[in-house]
Amino acid sequence: MSHHQNRNGLRYAIIGAGMAGILAAIRLHQAGEQFTVYEKAGRLGGTWRENRYPGLTCDVPAHAYTYSFEPYAEWQAYYAKGAEIQTYFERTAEKYGVMPHIRFGAEVTSCVWDEGDNIWRLDLSTGERVVADIVIAASGVLHHPRMPDIEGLDSFAGTALHSARWRDDAPVDGARVGIIGNGSTGVQIVTALQSRAAQLVHFQRSPQWIMPVPYFQYSDEEREAFRRDPALIDAIRNDKDYWDAIHRFTHAITDTHGPEIAAIEQLCLDNLENSVSDPVLREKLRPNYRAACKRLIYSWSYYDAVQQPNVEVEREAIARVEPAGVRMADGRLHALDTLVLATGFHADRFIRPTTVLGRDGLSLDDAWSVRPTAYYAVAIPGFPNFFMLNGPTGPVGNFSLIDIAERQWDYIGHLLEPLRRGEADSIEPSVQAHADYEERRIAAARSTIFGSGCSSWYLDATGVPSSWPWSYEAFADAMAAPVMADYVMHAKQDSARAAG
Repeated sequence: MSHHQNRNGLRYAIIGAGMAGILAAIRLHQAGEQFTVYEKAGRLGGTWRENRYPGLTCDVPAHAYTYSFEPYAEWQAYYAKGAEIQTYFERTAEKYGVMPHIRFGAEVTSCVWDEGDNIWRLDLSTGERVVADIVIAASGVLHHPRMPDIEGLDSFAGTALHSARWRDDAPVDGARVGIIGNGSTGVQIVTALQSRAAQLVHFQRSPQWIMPVPYFQYSDEEREAFRRDPALIDAIRNDKDYWDAIHRFTHAITDTHGPEIAAIEQLCLDNLENSVSDPVLREKLRPNYRAACKRLIYSWSYYDAVQQPNVEVEREAIARVEPAGVRMADGRLHALDTLVLATGFHADRFIRPTTVLGRDGLSLDDAWSVRPTAYYAVAIPGFPNFFMLNGPTGPVGNFSLIDIAERQWDYIGHLLEPLRRGEADSIEPSVQAHADYEERRIAAARSTIFGSGCSSWYLDATGVPSSWPWSYEAFADAMAAPVMADYVMHAKQDSARAAG
């Protein structure tokens, strides 16, 4: 009997127990596969575990931010709070039987491809070494906090903390609070703390366009109706207006002179003009770049919060942080008790700092020396049997990354079939296919709204938008099935014949 006919019992290592890692675990468990999830922390949840700051809310409607196979009747409101989402993922992992497969406190420190045995050897922070035939990197994007480069930050006498390292004992109620950063996190914290702080200063280098969105809570009766009839949830998840809005948004991103982006810009402009009454404050809050160049901020209450008498929007440059507070370049001092750093994450790290060495000892750091990249955001030439969920060059925007991950998993499933059938021991995209993809992607990305002239975490180190630059429909079509001719498959016999 040939080696191909004997190939079975593949071993999978999933790195990360966030949204995407749980998805992969559930799908592998349902398929009866052998797998282990390696999680560096003591609890699952990914970004919803790392972030627990006041006001934390997902800007995707709650019923759309669920796995397609696991609707959830218990959401308290149209947009869900972070703690609710954490509970959802924990309940889902329990329900689908994957908790026993998760190794907590087991960070993967290195992944090394063994050419002779066609396996991955993984070193863990526990000191153990484990092996896997296939690695699923579900380590997420936004989990390495970015600290601002501000002189004197360590000298602050009050409490200073990054938003992703929130402390419940941080002085907030009746305190003087400063918040640096005005992405979604900064905006949500300002909105949540305005009514609690005695004084609040929102430091922002550039203002944001705010997209007005509806917000309402679900009643006990509505939740009971959801429990009795999941079709009511499906009606929300599959709402035509919601999906039309997603498609309009991705068309707006890719057609910077089309009617869709014009409509978004007008909505954001009208929101600013009609919501902020003070003309001086209105000008402070007016961006000098096009709407959606940075990730759009969805908020139903930020403009209300910053117009309250205890809030100051500070647009001037920060000179340094001093023990008493923040000193501005013009000499003014904002005296503070608490300084919140809503300054985001290193969005280019992905699985790193884990050392990943592929075929012929190729380092992932070297492969990504110019920019993080993966063929269709999933696989990398030179790294066999190594697949990413929500990896570099995938779609980003104001829509559900759960849906993105599910589509990517379907794509990965096709790639796994030759391995499962024993037709090959390894699979990876060809160098040429990946190079062609990147050439097309970069050319298209430069012409998206993300490349229209602003600074954002969407841009790579060379200034090129790092995301999927085509429509949502194009992504769905691409994920429906790989072009197998763009992949290279190897078997152990191939190596043996070559040696002979």
